[in-house]
Amino acid sequence: MPLFVLSFLIGIIFVQQLSQLPTLNELLVISLLFSISLYKKHLNLAGGLFGIIWTIILAQSLLSQQLSENKEGVEIQVSGYISSLPQYNDKRIRFDFNVDSPQNNFPRKLRLNWYTKDQVLKAGEYWQFTVKLKRPHGSLNPFGFDYERFLFTQGIGATGYIRPSKPILIAKNNKQYSLSVWRQHIADKLEKVFVEGDNLALIKALSMGERSQVTDEEWLLLQKTGTTHLLAISGLHIGLVAGIIFFIIRKLWTWTGLLSCSSQTIAAYSALLAAICYSALANFSIPTQRALMMLGIAMMLMVYQRHLPRSTIFSLVLGLILFIDPFAILSGGFWLSFSAVFILLYCSAKRLGKTPWYINILKTHFILALALSPLLLLFFQQASLVSPLANFIAIPWVSFIIVPLILSAVLLMFLFPWMGEKLLLLADLNIKFLFKWLQLISDLPFSSINHPEPSLWATLLAVIAILLLLAPKGIPTRKLALILLLPLFFGKKNHFNQAEFSVNLLDVGQGLATVVQTANHSLVFDTGAKYSTSFDMGKMVVLPYLQGTGVSKIDRLIISHGDNDHIGGMESLIENIAIGDIYSSMNEPNLKVCISGQQWQWDEVNFKILSPTKSHFSSKNNNSCVLKIESIYGSVLLTGDIEASAERNLVKRMSEDLKSDVLIAPHHGSKTSSTRRFLQQVDPKWVLIPVGYKNRFHHPHPKVLKRYQQQGAKWFSTAKGGALQIFMRQEGQQLRVYREEFGKYWNAH
Repeated sequence: MPLFVLSFLIGIIFVQQLSQLPTLNELLVISLLFSISLYKKHLNLAGGLFGIIWTIILAQSLLSQQLSENKEGVEIQVSGYISSLPQYNDKRIRFDFNVDSPQNNFPRKLRLNWYTKDQVLKAGEYWQFTVKLKRPHGSLNPFGFDYERFLFTQGIGATGYIRPSKPILIAKNNKQYSLSVWRQHIADKLEKVFVEGDNLALIKALSMGERSQVTDEEWLLLQKTGTTHLLAISGLHIGLVAGIIFFIIRKLWTWTGLLSCSSQTIAAYSALLAAICYSALANFSIPTQRALMMLGIAMMLMVYQRHLPRSTIFSLVLGLILFIDPFAILSGGFWLSFSAVFILLYCSAKRLGKTPWYINILKTHFILALALSPLLLLFFQQASLVSPLANFIAIPWVSFIIVPLILSAVLLMFLFPWMGEKLLLLADLNIKFLFKWLQLISDLPFSSINHPEPSLWATLLAVIAILLLLAPKGIPTRKLALILLLPLFFGKKNHFNQAEFSVNLLDVGQGLATVVQTANHSLVFDTGAKYSTSFDMGKMVVLPYLQGTGVSKIDRLIISHGDNDHIGGMESLIENIAIGDIYSSMNEPNLKVCISGQQWQWDEVNFKILSPTKSHFSSKNNNSCVLKIESIYGSVLLTGDIEASAERNLVKRMSEDLKSDVLIAPHHGSKTSSTRRFLQQVDPKWVLIPVGYKNRFHHPHPKVLKRYQQQGAKWFSTAKGGALQIFMRQEGQQLRVYREEFGKYWNAH
């Protein structure tokens, strides 16, 4: 069983590495090999081939439900019901929408935005909307969140927004028995009953797995202390609830004196039912599925008085989850969840000796912190050094005090609201004390480490090293562990020699954000847009890229001008990373003004500001900072949002300085920029266009693209290619189109 499931997992992993899914003929060949392996009774090989076949079939099914290109940007009338808890921010409401009787390959599930502040929506409501949709698309960057992968795994076939045409509410309670409606009732009741406390978002997270309202500051504190798992309803919480119910029901049933059914059987079924209800509250997330399956098997073995090895139970649960959802492996939570269970089983097998319970608990926390650190560095480029200490207090506090209080309140608030409110206030008080403790731990020196993303091979070697370190004493190869750990500390980082540099045009949608790196310095040119108080491209794209490449300080930040799509992410960078100088064309406090003629050199790479001059233009766009980067290996021209007037001025004043190998397209390729004379002076080999997918400005303009072609330049856009990276090295100039080189089959457009 374990080897078969391992082969099944490897087959699934193989498919998820593909940039394109196999054709029908290739799938038939794989199916033939699968049949032969079954006939020859090569079951482990058959498991791997079955994993490949099953994943391809389900992936093709999900891709077939995506919106067709001819329906993008067209007003379409749809009817259906809201299938998720609506999420509100200062500008819009976001929710998932299940379409009623979709036809002609129209998506069954949409993710919609309603840009309004006055509407109140509830899960289960049946609506008719006029919408504009687009195919699943998101920014694609190194070390960034793959939004397209998320939409794919959620079965969302299109995203879009609701048009002003009057929406019609057809029915308020069309899906009254659905899980989402049940969760909506509980969320509404919590908001109604709990009006005096400060931690409603955390109470929702712990009671029903709804974490969308948890603040960035709270997430950061949990991440630095290694306690983010406390907000994921997982095996810890499920097991606790099941254990309490099992103990109570067994005692009560014993007191009844009824012997027709054993108290242990009744308690087992009751515990399983309670675990199912709690898992449903969390919308059956991957951790709850794993815990529920393990608990279910354990309860059935108890009822029927059977025994299975723990490795068999683990393999069975893993195989069932992979069969139900082979795309679960695309989530970091899947690997962390199963790895934690595996490590606990591994470290408890065939060990001798007894130690005090409190030593065992602290030892367990230390083992988990050590064992999961390579995965945390791989997924998040951060690991907590204080997590054993933080969890030693936080886990029992949450498990035995906060969660029981919250769940008791959820049960009572429908019958005795006043009692539910008192319990919630008590839970709120405990959460406050807990977070004060976590803050105290977080403030310790070196509470967490940030590290560039390690390579996959370094991570695998580190996992082997940790398994050796945690192996029983006497294993002769344990000393190799320290050697195998060394590659983990040499993450993927761009190493440059003198005069070498890279220009990384990040995919931030309709906006601009560029990271320039030399041998020992980093510069950021613009930071993308800010869309809400909690979402901007500085935090979502630029910071992850800097952390992933090991940049701990921005030596110089240049904001070309004050438009939101260029300055929006600046505040997030200032708050989260050290910054040297900040230059901009804006005359604002704490900002240095960029003026033509300013220049400096880093690591034999020359930087020169070409525009604006002291006599500014009347428009912000034309006053954009223009930066020329040059070394003996190549040159790049960054132009912000300049238009024809500024281009003519540059040609007149700086014609000799304009010649560049690479041009970052002025003003996103608008028809008011990239004039013919300007392009002739720059004479670029490549033109990189920072632009949003299906943007409302219709950038880049076809006439501009034609001028690029006439000039003999090849053009690439972030909308089609994701992040565009230029490397100027001794061995030559290289252009990397991230979507083409690293995109998977769900990223194909």
